[in-house]
Amino acid sequence: MVAVGESGSESGSEDPYTRLGLSQDATFEQVQAAKARCIAEVDGDDQARARVEAAYDAVLMARLRGRQQGQVSPAAATASQREEGVGSASLTGPSFPGTSVLQKLRTNLPDPSQSLASLTPQWSLVEGQGRLVRVIAGIVGLGLLLVSVASVQLVLALACIGVFLSQVRRGRRPLASLGWTLLALLVGLVVGSLFTTALSPTALQQLSITPAQIQALPAAVLLWLAALFLA
Repeated sequence: MVAVGESGSESGSEDPYTRLGLSQDATFEQVQAAKARCIAEVDGDDQARARVEAAYDAVLMARLRGRQQGQVSPAAATASQREEGVGSASLTGPSFPGTSVLQKLRTNLPDPSQSLASLTPQWSLVEGQGRLVRVIAGIVGLGLLLVSVASVQLVLALACIGVFLSQVRRGRRPLASLGWTLLALLVGLVVGSLFTTALSPTALQQLSITPAQIQALPAAVLLWLAALFLA
């Protein structure tokens, strides 16, 4: 650094940074240290001291104008980025061990929309060989139910198993499939009970079937239709 008290082109330079021996990205502490050093070097020279004071004031004024015009030094920009990083970290809050566990649980939870979709009935006729198998099984089951009263429970049990497996194979969840199977069985039995109550004993004798067969017939039909259409 050139001594401020020396004569020459550099000592008479109009650039306050050069006069103080500083770069334009110097910090405020460095500017103050340069001023103190230059004053110490020109001790006893009032004119040189005045030039140092003027250069110091010019640097401060240039810094002030730069801030007003939005001109920020690299050091100030780095400090601003650090402040933004600290601010964002404080807004998001600290990371606790339980946070990751909660996020994993939230990810593993089933989607409510998908759960509701699995509960909603969807009707579509089975295609391909499965349709033929269901039609034949339904005809055989209804025939056994009407021919033998001893086969009522067996036919209903096999029908429930068939409807349950049919829904599972068509993409419905097991719990929902079981619910729809039991619902079809219950509705069929209730309808059959109403038919049995409405028929007179004379009509029952003319039909040549027992009340148990009449009660099971609507349930068997509903289960058969569920195996064909419920997806």
